[in-house]
Amino acid sequence: MMSKHRIVVAGCGGMANRWVAYALGRSDTEIVGLVDIRLEAAKAMAEQYGLQCGVYTDLAEAVQKSGAALVFDVTIPASHHEVGTTAMSLGCDVFSEKPLAETLEQCKHVVRVSEETGRMHAVMQNRRYIPELTALAGLVQSGTIGKVGYAGADFFIGAHFGGFRDAMDNPLLLDMAIHTFDQARKILQADPVSVYCHEFNPPGSWYAGNASAICIFEMSDGSVFCYRGSWCAEGVQTSWEAEWRVNGEKGTAVWDGRKAPYAEVVAPGSQEGKFIRDFVTVGTEPQAPAFTQHEGCLEEMFAALNEGRRAETDCRDNLLSMAMVFGAIMSAEAGRKIQISELL
Repeated sequence: MMSKHRIVVAGCGGMANRWVAYALGRSDTEIVGLVDIRLEAAKAMAEQYGLQCGVYTDLAEAVQKSGAALVFDVTIPASHHEVGTTAMSLGCDVFSEKPLAETLEQCKHVVRVSEETGRMHAVMQNRRYIPELTALAGLVQSGTIGKVGYAGADFFIGAHFGGFRDAMDNPLLLDMAIHTFDQARKILQADPVSVYCHEFNPPGSWYAGNASAICIFEMSDGSVFCYRGSWCAEGVQTSWEAEWRVNGEKGTAVWDGRKAPYAEVVAPGSQEGKFIRDFVTVGTEPQAPAFTQHEGCLEEMFAALNEGRRAETDCRDNLLSMAMVFGAIMSAEAGRKIQISELL
């Protein structure tokens, strides 16, 4: 019988509820410690879920006293580097909320510590586990539209968060675009080569920093990925998953971020002399597994841990999605194209 994964949860805020509820639904997990800088938050979570485990304000103490081998990092982004590297140095594997870390150097250091310690570190990229996104990726990777030349994603939301995001220098790119950039990598099964970004703050914005951006990425499969986004767009808003168009040599696949994606491809048979060719529609039927989004990503993380392999969102892979974020910010600041190799 497989022994249970002994888990310490670091960060007992609102998002931790989803992680804790999932873990309690598994037969191979046991939560043995709760950590928060506010001890009352850890105590409240223990009481809410009826957990008979230790509560702490210090991660190292929690791991050492509980004998944990796995840490859920559900802290704020500024703490991800310290929590992740501390946990791995103590012999624990780590499942972390996004982002991997708050700076590129911290991201690279997390990867180095994972390699040096041999511990697993995987990141919550929940958008990869949306059935419609998986269906779009399937359309593209099946060759239905042929070799891809262009992929575009539009993200326009008027998000009135208040709080720290309103004061950030790069609220859209640093806090949200990671999702869309990571989705693009999954859809194309390609990695970034270069980026040119123009970042700006349009009229009417309630953000102190730049809440809009246009990014052009050259990808390793030879395609170009264009991101157009705004977090201060009032009216006619897109899905939070963005609106997608992927052009290939034989047709185009689209997804509005809500309904099932589909493609239009050149119809078979001779079309000689036609100015605009005839097309046929290729639909999809997204298959919803038992777990999607956050829970889907956690399922993959645990499967990887049990099988002794790297998770789909392993820190080494996620570093490339983070490089898209930091490359875009660097490009906007420098006013030039940035080669991703400059960052890594």
